[in-house]
Amino acid sequence: MEQDKRAAVLMKRYKTLQQHRNNWESHWQEIADYIVPRKADITKQRHAGDKRFELIFDGTAIHAAELMAASLHGMLTNASTPWFSLRYPDRELEGDDMAREWLEGATDVMYTELHRSNFHEAIHELYSDLVTFGTAVMFIDTDKEQNLRFSTRHIAECYVSEDEFGRVDTVYREFKMSAKAALDQFGEENISKRIAKKVQQDPYEHITLLHVVMPRTERDSLKLDAKNKPFSSCYLDPEEKIILSESGFDEFPYVVPRYLKASFEHGYGRSPAMTALADTKMLNKMSETVIRAAQLQIHPPLLVPDDGFHMPVRTVPGGLNFYRSGTRDRIEPLNIGSNNPLGNDQMEQRRQAIRSAFYVDQLILGNSPNMTATEVIQRTEEKMRLLSPAMGRLQSELLQPLIERMFALLTRKKAFEPAPDFMAASDIDIEYVSPMAKAQRSGDVQSAMQMFQFLQPLTQIDPSVVDYIDTDGLAQHIVKVTNVPATVVRGQTEVAQLRAQRQQQQQQMMEMQQAAQAAQAAGEAAPALRAVDDVSEETQAGLAQLLGQ
Repeated sequence: MEQDKRAAVLMKRYKTLQQHRNNWESHWQEIADYIVPRKADITKQRHAGDKRFELIFDGTAIHAAELMAASLHGMLTNASTPWFSLRYPDRELEGDDMAREWLEGATDVMYTELHRSNFHEAIHELYSDLVTFGTAVMFIDTDKEQNLRFSTRHIAECYVSEDEFGRVDTVYREFKMSAKAALDQFGEENISKRIAKKVQQDPYEHITLLHVVMPRTERDSLKLDAKNKPFSSCYLDPEEKIILSESGFDEFPYVVPRYLKASFEHGYGRSPAMTALADTKMLNKMSETVIRAAQLQIHPPLLVPDDGFHMPVRTVPGGLNFYRSGTRDRIEPLNIGSNNPLGNDQMEQRRQAIRSAFYVDQLILGNSPNMTATEVIQRTEEKMRLLSPAMGRLQSELLQPLIERMFALLTRKKAFEPAPDFMAASDIDIEYVSPMAKAQRSGDVQSAMQMFQFLQPLTQIDPSVVDYIDTDGLAQHIVKVTNVPATVVRGQTEVAQLRAQRQQQQQQMMEMQQAAQAAQAAGEAAPALRAVDDVSEETQAGLAQLLGQ
C-alpha cells in the first residue's frame, strides 16, 4: 500500500530524530531530577503518584525555577494587563481613526477568546519547560465548538527539526492513549490490527501512537481540502507502520520556543537550569552532608566502657542505664569536631549562584524605606532590561507565531467584525505592550522628557530654540510607546479636521472683532462729521452774504 510506504519513510525520519535527541535526554533527566521532579520521566519509567523527590535535599533551585517561570508569565503574557496590540505598517491607515478602532476591536476579541480558553494554564507550563529544559512545545488548535485550545506537550514526547532558517517546522510527537480512545478517534475501518486486538482484549490499555506535523512538499494549492494544506498531519501506528489518519493545517500549529540556542546546535535550546545544574547538584550533596553532621551533633555516637554497664544503652528521653557501683566509668558523647557554620557558608554561596542563574535578584526588587516611587520604577525597568537578550528570541519563536496562529483561527471562525473596504489589502503588524516591552521602550519617553529639562535654561537666552521641538511628532511618539487605546486618542485625520474647525472659528471671531471695531470707529466719527457739516453750512451762509453785497 502507498500509505504503508509513506509510513515507513516517516518512521525512518523518526529514528533519525531519535538519534539526534539522545544526548539531550540524559541532560534533561538530570535537570528534571534536581530542579523539576514532577516531570522527571524522560529516560526513567515512572508511574503516576510515584515519589520523585528522593534526590532533593535543598529546594533552592526548584523555587528559583518556579519564580522565574511565574515572572516570565507576568512580564510577557499577563492575564490582567494587555501584552500585545495590532497596528498598521501603513502610516495613512495608522492615522485613520476608523481603521485603528477596528484593529482595537479585533484585539479585544482576541483577548476575550484567550480568557475563555485554557491559555494561561498552558502558557505557564510552557515557561516552566523553557527555563528548565530550554525547549518548550505548545500545540494550538480549536475544539469542536471552535474555541481556542492550547496544550503544552512534555519535552519527552516531542522530536523537532528546523528549516534552513533555523525555525522549527517539524514535530514528531510520541504519545499514549487508550485503545478505546483510538477506536473512537480514527474509526474501526482505519485502526491497525494491533489496536483492534487491544480493543477486544482490554479497551482501556494504553497504546503508543505517533503524530507527525511537517511541511507538505507535494500538494495542489488550488484545492482547499485537508490533504492539500501547507502542513500535513499524520497519525501513525509505529509498530505496524500504518497511517491511521491524514489531514492538514493552514499554519504550523506548534510553537517551539528555545530560551537560548547555540549556533552550532540544531533543534533544541539551552536554559538557566543547565547553567545552575552543577551548583544545584553540589548544593544537594552539601546539604546531605551538613544534615548528617547536624544529626551527629544532636545525636552523637557514645563512648561506653567495655565493662561496668548493663547493656543495652538506652538513649531515649528518661532512659535508665545501670552500671556497677563503685566504678567511675561514664557514658560520654564522641566529639566529632564538625564545623557547621563553615558548611552553611559554603551552601549559601551555592544558593546565591543558583539564584543568580535564574535571575532571582533581578526579578525581586529589594525593599528599601528610602526609595522614592520614581526610583522604584527606574530600578524595575532596569531589571527587566537585563532579560532582553532572551526576550527577542521569545518574541520571534513564541509570541509572534502564537498571535498569528490565533488570529488566523479566529478569522476563519469569523469572530471579527467585517473590516472596512479600504483595509482589504493592508498588512497588520504585531506590537508588544507587555510590562517587559514597555520597560525596554520607556527610555525613549524619558529621553524626550529630559530634552525639555535641558532646553528650558536655553529658552531664557534664546527663545527660538523651541523651534527644534516637533510637538506633533512628540505626541505621536508618546502615544505609540505608551500604547494608549485608540478610543481615547484622536487619529491624525480627526486632529486635522478639529484644527481646521478651530482655525475657521478663530477666523470668524477675528472678522467679527474687526467688524465691531469698524462699527465702533464709525460711531465715534459721527459727531465730528456733524460738526463739520454745521461749520460748512455757516461758511456757505457767510459767502452768500459777501456775494450779495
